[in-house]
Amino acid sequence: MDIWEKFLTSGWGKELVAGGIGGTSGVVAGYPLDTLRILQQQQHTGKGSAISILRQVLANEGPFALYKGMAAPLASVAFQNAIVFKTYATLSRAFDTNVQAGDPPSYTGVALGGIGAGVIQSVLISPIELVKIRLQLHSNNTHYKTKQSGNYKGPADIARSIIRTEGWRGIYRGFTITVLRDGPSHGVYFCTYEYMREKLHQGCRKTGQESFRTMLTAGGLAGVASWICCYPLDVIKTKIQAQSNSSQPKSMGIGEYFKRSVKDSSILWRGLGTTVARAFIVNGVTFTAYEAALRCLINNNNSRGNTEYPGT
Repeated sequence: MDIWEKFLTSGWGKELVAGGIGGTSGVVAGYPLDTLRILQQQQHTGKGSAISILRQVLANEGPFALYKGMAAPLASVAFQNAIVFKTYATLSRAFDTNVQAGDPPSYTGVALGGIGAGVIQSVLISPIELVKIRLQLHSNNTHYKTKQSGNYKGPADIARSIIRTEGWRGIYRGFTITVLRDGPSHGVYFCTYEYMREKLHQGCRKTGQESFRTMLTAGGLAGVASWICCYPLDVIKTKIQAQSNSSQPKSMGIGEYFKRSVKDSSILWRGLGTTVARAFIVNGVTFTAYEAALRCLINNNNSRGNTEYPGT
């Protein structure tokens, strides 16, 4: 058995490959809507619809502007998804000590495992989303463009610029709000997915034999539910991470943005429609591609004499 075969037979190897396939598929499918979401959240007036912003971006910069900053999440998506799914699988069983080896974890274990996975992945995702947001806003936001110097060539260039001008602390700007967003939302995410897949295909949590339509629907609904519950925190996170020392010397914190939102609550829900549409597409595609890839890897291992519970 060579190194690649050994890697694919390991738990982390399968999660990394399946997570990479699922994550890459989801990022590519939903990235244009993600760019529109960020631009809507950063509007000062809130009057521009997703369609009007789309027309403006296409007219001024062309269709490729919708994919600006995509290299950052693509570069890390395999590792990120491997961390999320493997951590979730481990913690959901660790929090549910009464579950038998061949049975799926309870919904309590699923929720706690999801929260733990969300908190842990925040360490990786926070600086990646910071770089992605800065790139998405760099040429599209006039205020941001005039306050930032230089033309960034890509994620690595803007990361170096942030570290140089704001220090290593700057690269983790918005980390606290990322943890507050991702912990609870991942609990909702995995609970919704497990509940819906069981409702749509009874017994599939144990057998792992649900159809692709079930995966797509359950994954899409899980994404919608998780984004709705955390969306106000995501809006605040975007505004915090869009700040820089040069554009706003005195940075505003979580509490200050919440105070502002009391005066205009619509700020916290700006761009929700775009986000819900994106969430269904991205998470439906991600879960379907991830589960399909994992199923292929497990079946391949079984054909070589290895066995593994399909629901892990």
